[in-house]
Amino acid sequence: MAIVLRSLHLMMILYISNIPLSFAQDESQFIYNGFNQANLYLDGIAEIRPNGLLQLTNISNQELGRAFYQIPIKFSMISSLSFSTNFVFAMVPQEPKLGGHGIAFTISPSRSLNGVASQFLGLSNFSNIGLNSNHILAIELDPVRSLEFEDIRNHVGIDVNDLKSLELAPAVYYSNEERRNISLELISGNPMQLWIDYDEAEKLLNVTLAPISTPKPNWPLLSTPINLSQIVLESMYVGFSASTGVVACDHYILGWSFNKSGQAQSLDISSLPKLPPRRKRKDKRIVVIRALLIVVMVVLITITGATYYLRRKKYEEVREDWESEYGTHRFSYKSLYKATKGFKAREIIGEGGFGKVYKGTLPSNEQIAVKRVSHDSQQGMKEFVAEIVSMGRLRHRNLVRLLGYCRRRGELLLIYDYMPHGSLDRFLYSNGRRHLNWLQRFRILRGVASGLLYLHEEWEQIVIHRDIKASNVLLDAEMNGRLGDFGLARLYDHDTNSQTTHVAGTIGYLAPELTRTGRATTYTDVYAFGAFMLEVACGRRPTEQMEMPEELVLVDWVFECWSKGDILRASDPRLEGNYVVEEMVLVLKLGLLCSHVNPAARPSMRRVMQFLDCDADLPNIPYDSSSFGRVTSSETLDFLWSPPSSFVQPSNPSMSSTVSILKDGC
Repeated sequence: MAIVLRSLHLMMILYISNIPLSFAQDESQFIYNGFNQANLYLDGIAEIRPNGLLQLTNISNQELGRAFYQIPIKFSMISSLSFSTNFVFAMVPQEPKLGGHGIAFTISPSRSLNGVASQFLGLSNFSNIGLNSNHILAIELDPVRSLEFEDIRNHVGIDVNDLKSLELAPAVYYSNEERRNISLELISGNPMQLWIDYDEAEKLLNVTLAPISTPKPNWPLLSTPINLSQIVLESMYVGFSASTGVVACDHYILGWSFNKSGQAQSLDISSLPKLPPRRKRKDKRIVVIRALLIVVMVVLITITGATYYLRRKKYEEVREDWESEYGTHRFSYKSLYKATKGFKAREIIGEGGFGKVYKGTLPSNEQIAVKRVSHDSQQGMKEFVAEIVSMGRLRHRNLVRLLGYCRRRGELLLIYDYMPHGSLDRFLYSNGRRHLNWLQRFRILRGVASGLLYLHEEWEQIVIHRDIKASNVLLDAEMNGRLGDFGLARLYDHDTNSQTTHVAGTIGYLAPELTRTGRATTYTDVYAFGAFMLEVACGRRPTEQMEMPEELVLVDWVFECWSKGDILRASDPRLEGNYVVEEMVLVLKLGLLCSHVNPAARPSMRRVMQFLDCDADLPNIPYDSSSFGRVTSSETLDFLWSPPSSFVQPSNPSMSSTVSILKDGC
């Protein structure tokens, strides 16, 4: 009997020792620090390597690999749909900076997805993409850009039944120590960790990315409202899908933790399997490329003289003796060309009536924004450059710093600080970005107002910006608003009058007196700021084309709401009433007051700041509709075709949204 008991005891020990260190038999949670003996369903070319590393794909072209948890997860509609998961992944390219498509964590009703490789990540095909019957939620990690899905290179996206992401963002993580976003290259070959958390009560999906050695950041990369009850069925599989394109790449999962009923356990980073050594592969394409390079080098050696001449012409700049006094404010064209990778289209971060804006990186790793502006006029160039250099000395936390300039042939290049979140108008009007809440909007308004007060009263000279609008307000890493684009700004000494005769700005922000006098003042800036305030509060542009030939004018519409005693009706409906009522009323009324037809009735920016800080009571807004005017498109065009006699009429009048009339090269 004792022998039998000892045998049973030994068998139990052997059985328990063969169970992996996970919750693999629990439908609600599991953890794998490596995948030896893992309870997974593998499909395609996916395999588990001897050291426990899950390899979804290899260097094979146009292939896919999938790995799903063997047991379906019960997402009961009665209980909470909340879940939490985190995993460590790595994408090792076949060649440096070259690789195929990415990885997707997916929740699917089936383990055998009817998907194809390449840009579909193995999730869909041409016939079923975008169908609501798919019931697929995926978090994609994609290093390449697919034009058909309107995404970007090196991004993280949230997909629902489609590869066109519900929301996406560049691959960055928030550093808790440095308190800023830092970029990550998905296809670097380095392990990274991704956390995915869904809160059913808030109906909020958070996605957070970080390097493997970094603790979970305090701020997620994506935070998207989504109702999973409309997507997830009662029984669903969780797992991964990856695919390769023409240029292949190895996709690995090092560890995985999942919990259906609470926070997923943290992975033991020290216990995860190691990635294999980087392969050194030489194929026929590399041999051919190297042979071609040798031929090219021989050809280049024979035409060295001509090449040197052409390179000098390529980087040739316009330099005059008087520019030597501006010293460090001048950038070389060659340095800007290299910083923007040759002004490639993929480096464009903005585009307007005066030129395109490119992202650049200097050798010091400082990121910059480079704006290319056409400027064919030679008369007045010295004065124009002098003003640029003067404005380069502006220092305020709510102004984008103008670093310098460069002149080349018929164009002028302006160099600014790079703002990682781009322009405000993208957040106000783009469906692909998260909306700003009221706290963020009010802080942006106060910040821009503070910057304008500095320009008008607190610097050594008076600066008139002349182009205040949402697209010229940029957002830094902390989502603070910074007024930028000083390409149209003019400055003059205190206690003197503005001498500019350059009518410039954007329709909807132009003060009515500009079409009569052509003279920009601090109060024309105040008018534009009023239009900007209404734009931020209402989430609508100053002028919007409705059904032809109707046109909605924001000032008129807000005034109509005010006159009917229902000014809050003008607030942005996307805020869903989540704002401080007193602040919203203050901003709407102050926006109307700044839009007054009579310049003398508009408050100064110092007074505006007092109103926003509640240090002064806002005066009563008159119920006279004639007190609030605007420049219509027709009025502006009439002015362009028939300017006052003191103006020089352009040879080719423009009908673009940005108005610019030059005199004496100013």
